[in-house]
Amino acid sequence: MELDPEVTPTVYVQLFGSFNLHRDGVILTAADMGGCKPRHILEILLMNFGTGVSKDRLIEILWGSRAPTGAVATLESYVCSLRRLIQPGRTRTGPLRTANGGYVLDRCLVNSDLEKFHQLVREASASPPMTAYPLLRSALDMSAAPLLGDEVVPEWANEARLRLAEQRLELQIRAAETASVLNLPAEAITWAQAALSADGLNERAWTALVAGYELAGLYAEGLTAYDKCRRTFHRELACSPGAALQALYGRLLRRTGEVEGDLSEALEALIYLGQRLRGTAIPTGRTTGGLNFGRAEKVLDSFLRRAQQAG
Repeated sequence: MELDPEVTPTVYVQLFGSFNLHRDGVILTAADMGGCKPRHILEILLMNFGTGVSKDRLIEILWGSRAPTGAVATLESYVCSLRRLIQPGRTRTGPLRTANGGYVLDRCLVNSDLEKFHQLVREASASPPMTAYPLLRSALDMSAAPLLGDEVVPEWANEARLRLAEQRLELQIRAAETASVLNLPAEAITWAQAALSADGLNERAWTALVAGYELAGLYAEGLTAYDKCRRTFHRELACSPGAALQALYGRLLRRTGEVEGDLSEALEALIYLGQRLRGTAIPTGRTTGGLNFGRAEKVLDSFLRRAQQAG
């Protein structure tokens, strides 16, 4: 269920970077939450936004096998403390509700930067490239700070950060691929490099990087990137890049050959022109020192004809 655009949430929680809770013009930090356990309960509910979490499950997450005697009563006291902080005077009508033997946050009355991140991702997935690209960039910018930055020890927080890291990797690759579709090679290369910094064995990221170099006309850099990918895969995975990346490599080789051929012809034509202007005799064999003067003459004549037609 999406947030009702006609309803303004009364509570907004920042989960990326340092914890902050905005409520009725008041800002509460991690130190204002009455200890770590009430804050943890709120964060866990935000990780499961809009879905009820049972008391048993909360106890398992918070304490694991070390749950204290009377854990249910202790949990309920923490929830009461949390309610007083986020919805003073509104025990029954505030955003933290009791549901099916557990607790749930009302999506119409509470929101977080994590939920906004997920909403951007959903919108990007349903949008064409021109619209999706700025949404992907916004989601990646928003999630650059550490998720649950104040929670260093809890295992559940580490698991949430790992899930987010996997999602960010996917978004970086999608941003690189979308940038290429939009003919933005420099940005495609940057996003692909960021993805490879997170996972150097991701073939889609390597493909996006090499494709970005091709789009930018940086064929030598693309070939170098492919060779690095090939060697990395051989060393770490004992395999070669897949068919799509190999096809891209073959295309780069052909483009490199075309460019080098054009440069060779241009060099021959310039040398041939210089010798004609100086009145130097053209070798009868038409090929000297690796230079093909017969081809150079044809290139020069073709150029002059086009110049005359344009004039």
